[in-house]
Amino acid sequence: MIPLLTADETRRAEAAHSGPLDELMERAGRAAAELVLEQYPGSVTVVCGGGNNGGDGRVCARILQEAKREVTVVDGFGELGEPEVIVDALLGIGLHDAPREDVARMIERVNAAGVPVVSIDVPSGVNASTGEIPGAAVRADATVTFGAAKVGLVVAPGRFFSGRVYVADIGLELAGHEHVLVPASVLDLVPKKGPTSTKYRAGTVFVVGGSRGLTGAPMLAALAAFRADAGYVAVAAPESALPVLEARLLEAVKRPLPEDGAGLVLPRAAETVLGLSQAANAVALGPGLGRSDGTRDFVRLVLEQLERPVVVDADALWELEPFERAAPTVLTPHAGELAALLGTSAAEVDAHRLEAVRRAASLFGATVLLKGADTLVASPREGVLVAAYGAPALATAGTGDVLAGIVAAFLAKGLDAPLAAAAAAVAHGLASRLVEPQAGLVASDLLPGIQRALAGEGRELSPLH
Repeated sequence: MIPLLTADETRRAEAAHSGPLDELMERAGRAAAELVLEQYPGSVTVVCGGGNNGGDGRVCARILQEAKREVTVVDGFGELGEPEVIVDALLGIGLHDAPREDVARMIERVNAAGVPVVSIDVPSGVNASTGEIPGAAVRADATVTFGAAKVGLVVAPGRFFSGRVYVADIGLELAGHEHVLVPASVLDLVPKKGPTSTKYRAGTVFVVGGSRGLTGAPMLAALAAFRADAGYVAVAAPESALPVLEARLLEAVKRPLPEDGAGLVLPRAAETVLGLSQAANAVALGPGLGRSDGTRDFVRLVLEQLERPVVVDADALWELEPFERAAPTVLTPHAGELAALLGTSAAEVDAHRLEAVRRAASLFGATVLLKGADTLVASPREGVLVAAYGAPALATAGTGDVLAGIVAAFLAKGLDAPLAAAAAAVAHGLASRLVEPQAGLVASDLLPGIQRALAGEGRELSPLH
């Protein structure tokens, strides 16, 4: 796993350095200057604040001048001039609240300059520890950070202000970290089929979902579980939905569930599911289930009594209340679903993603996977895992059902809940980036990409954007 540092963790690493602070500042400023020299030609304006970040910026400016670049140094509030690139060294990792009005005005001038911006350590205005943006923030084209990436560079909304992130080694020895960025190599931990494998030993998955008009969701989850190398997949759906599944889903076993007049499962279907799930290693609950008082009660009964690892997805998250379970449990909401679980708005979740996912994990006593460009995996009393491989093309219907199937397959193979969720998010993200063309991608296009990701393709892709 790749360490992600908060501001406090960074300060501890700096304090543990045996040499003087000026030595670290010299290395940091040089790393920033080298990036500018390598990738951004022309005149440079370096905007410096009063703290250590400003010190890094002044070192950067000196080294650029020594390299015969035309350099203007602005101490906070001077004129930018007409540079061809701007180096942002205003605020650094110390930000907690919105920038002061004068600093905010400078940030807006930097953003309005219409030239590339390179930020030092973090874009000014981004909270290094959370990715939150309490006020104005620099929109960088690139960020040079030191020792390890900061949490705020990979967690939204900060990740959308950071541009390409470069980590420079300046000699810091990390003194501990709570959060990690998950690399593609995590897929090496997923058990593979071997000479003694059978379809049952390779992992058995039971997908529970579907309703009239929503048969595609459990179908995608089942196919994704197969492509994630599960050996056996069964699907339980309302009886009236089975003809579609029988016609389109060849490899999975199908089982009928009692339904109401609208084609939605009845609460008593829980008894059927509990019986059928005894042969499963993991259950994916919710894709295409539909929403009614009956489906809500059905989900509650299943979760209270099911003794197998379970992925709670899509409609199974609707009006979900905290529950008691001993078996591994993964909730897979998007921002809107998580907002409903927490009694807040999607905008609030988007603004405070790290806090929201940790609060949900504590509330439900389960692993929570918050979908997004920065998929976050939180478990009670543990640090957050960040999986950040997903392509923008994932913003299309059905990709969440595919993810639920992958998580279920990895749970069925014996991975613990946080690792299964994080590895599934990596496989899902890599699959999206291995699909060509990206334009017009539909969820089923991801299925062969899952196989390719598990076979080792895409390992050269960086989890840093």
